[in-house]
Amino acid sequence: MTAEDYAAVGFKAGLEVHQQLMTKRKLFCRCPTGRYDKTYHAEILRHMRPTLSELGEYDGTALMEFKTRKEIIYRINKETVCTYEMDDTPPFMMDEEALDISIEICLMAGLTVVDEVHIARKQYLDGSIPTGFQRTAIIGLNGSVPFGDREIGISHLSLEEDSCREISDVGHRRTYITDRLGMPLIELVTHPHMRTPWEVEKVADLLRRMMRTTTHVRRGPGSTRADTNVSVEGGTRAEIKGVCRTSLMPLLTYNEARRQWNLLRLREELHRRGITKDTFQSQSADVTRALKKTLYIPIEQAVADNHVIKAVKLKGWAELLRWEVQTGTFFSRELSDRVRVIACLMTLPNIIHSDNPSENISAAEWQEVKRVVEATKEDTVVLVWGDEQDTKTAVEEIIIRAREATIGVPSETRQALRDGTTGFERILPGPDRMYPDTDLPPITVKRERVERIRANLTMPFWERVRYYRELGVPEGYITRLAISRYAPLFREAVETMDIDPVLASYALYQAPKELERKGYSTNGVSLETVRGILLALSKGKLFREGVTAAWKQAIEGSFSREQLPSPPSDAELNDIIRESEMQVRANKVFDEGNVPVLTIAEVMKSMRGRIPGRLVAEKVKTQAGK
Repeated sequence: MTAEDYAAVGFKAGLEVHQQLMTKRKLFCRCPTGRYDKTYHAEILRHMRPTLSELGEYDGTALMEFKTRKEIIYRINKETVCTYEMDDTPPFMMDEEALDISIEICLMAGLTVVDEVHIARKQYLDGSIPTGFQRTAIIGLNGSVPFGDREIGISHLSLEEDSCREISDVGHRRTYITDRLGMPLIELVTHPHMRTPWEVEKVADLLRRMMRTTTHVRRGPGSTRADTNVSVEGGTRAEIKGVCRTSLMPLLTYNEARRQWNLLRLREELHRRGITKDTFQSQSADVTRALKKTLYIPIEQAVADNHVIKAVKLKGWAELLRWEVQTGTFFSRELSDRVRVIACLMTLPNIIHSDNPSENISAAEWQEVKRVVEATKEDTVVLVWGDEQDTKTAVEEIIIRAREATIGVPSETRQALRDGTTGFERILPGPDRMYPDTDLPPITVKRERVERIRANLTMPFWERVRYYRELGVPEGYITRLAISRYAPLFREAVETMDIDPVLASYALYQAPKELERKGYSTNGVSLETVRGILLALSKGKLFREGVTAAWKQAIEGSFSREQLPSPPSDAELNDIIRESEMQVRANKVFDEGNVPVLTIAEVMKSMRGRIPGRLVAEKVKTQAGK
């Protein structure tokens, strides 16, 4: 598809980028951050229940999660979790360091910082937060970032608590580990200004890199996550949850847009058949007796386990469960996903249907099932099996999802699947899950605080990129250097130390990168030590050829700018060249034309880093000419 094709279907996408902040403490308690560990000292069991909003209504997502009847297990490490996270003690005041970093990112993204921070509770009944709600607060509103020849609008930035890490979800039991729970997390929400799937990836990378230029955010797996909101003309917003790699976004958003477009076409076909939300008809029945002797293994096992088999007739739906919605994916999976997530019938296949009869029960068994539910050739029949309560929920969800198809595209949160398609995760949350937090007072944000942070803002990512290109920095270095912790040193090297920009970028990006590829870690090298390497380059005590060796010494803790040997004098260099040429000729295994090259190599063995190789080459050629 081209950009014109996406414009024709009305493709729109926005982002919700979540980024962990580099703070010492959690957001509303005094536990340490960044200690990831799967070991645990205790387990806590909880059941989640919905609560009314301030307007006396229940959130649809909360009701859906309640229907799953999940047992939530929390594995707790006493070094990283306290009684606050378990909702047994009140919160501390918001961490000031986290608030400062949030304000800094607001200013970088052109957002207007609020005068007062009001903390709210956002219900989460999936169990990812033990309290059943997340504390969150809006810090900035109405900003934008440059993207090519236009601006991408930023709706708002929120500061909130991170959730638990899910480690298993089987049947009615979901297990979490709590090591990242409560860590400060910002949510940066854009307007739906992305017009193609490729723009989604590029804008996500732009925002991620923008935040990294502050050097106050965490890096590594799980530290940055993005939800992608997608819709097409006539569809509705679907949220693809927790995409950890931006490279997956183009395929995921393409498939979601295709899914919505195909669901709209399915609605048209249903309406053509006279099936609307008002005329929709279904019927269900227990068909366990009719399938007591089936040879279809999943149902045969269900019978052996004393489970029940239920049939749902969708009147007038013949062949429509084979309607393709995503690449290689049919509408039947929309039903299967609801059954898997809400009824907790997770072993696949969890449904079969009469639109695909050759791959499951026999034709005679299908005839008997259709007789029980009074189905005709214009109808489709869906079978589901499990215990009584789960199959009851499954039948309800199959009927709900089929009726939704007559309306169009339901508002959902979708999972990002490995094959680039999306799967149902839950009903899209609404405003009814938010309500004020009465445990914490508002926080006044003084103008002096905002201006102090503004005065110390670093150069934004996009300005760094433009600056580096103007200086002629190699294109392959630009992005990595722009988000590096050494970026402020680059500007100092070029503008204060008068180092060539290409050499400075080599010293700050390529040289340490080469060592990292060989297994060295540069994380322990202080910025002051790196500044020492640059000063040595500036003062002529170190040259490009010696930069990697200097970095290696810095990693080992032995680098000292003061102890670097001085460059040789002309007379000393001439003597070294003569001695090196004599050594080369003494080997007697050479071609006369190779003597200069071999001589240069011999000189550089002792002079590498003390003098540029270019200068040695010029001296050798001059002496050879004599």
